[in-house]
Amino acid sequence: MTSIGLISDVHAAAAPLDEALTIFRREAVDQIYCLGDIAGYNDELESTISLLQASDCKSIVGNHDLSYIEKTNALNGNSSETDASLSYLQQLPSVIDTVIEGKSIYMVHAEPPEACHGGIKLRDKTGEIIAERVEIWSEKLAHFDHDILLVGHTHQVYTERLGETLVINPGSTVFNHCCMILHLPEMKIDTYSLCGKPIE
Repeated sequence: MTSIGLISDVHAAAAPLDEALTIFRREAVDQIYCLGDIAGYNDELESTISLLQASDCKSIVGNHDLSYIEKTNALNGNSSETDASLSYLQQLPSVIDTVIEGKSIYMVHAEPPEACHGGIKLRDKTGEIIAERVEIWSEKLAHFDHDILLVGHTHQVYTERLGETLVINPGSTVFNHCCMILHLPEMKIDTYSLCGKPIE
């Protein structure tokens, strides 16, 4: 059995991320994955990245990370100065495609194959799952050859079977106050609220 800590859209806010990582340590997870958007909205990027690195978290790149890279490179021009945050974000892959406990898992920030925009939006403004959206995405993923698809970007928390694939979005640590632990091979999910706030 393998347990995997899942976070996404931490958006340079260190406190909720730190709480999620504390939960993962307490629950003795085997691996941790962040589904992108480490940067954006808040101003604690350096400490956020330090927390991710200290926890040996594997991350993929999100749209806010790409924006940070683009803006920082434009500001630096041909400068040889080293920006640790820039260096970290630049080396992140756009996807992770792996097999754990016999389950094929694909991770992308918004939607496959490599999109950082768009995203799999399944909930309405009140938080209810929209049946039509489930049907649309089930059709889109009909030939998606993975057991599990892990996504972020939309700031929507859900675990839904779309076609033959279990699609999981752990939401945003800072905006949804949420993290998850995925247990394999049984594909069971535990969801945790953060910062004493309800999951949104």
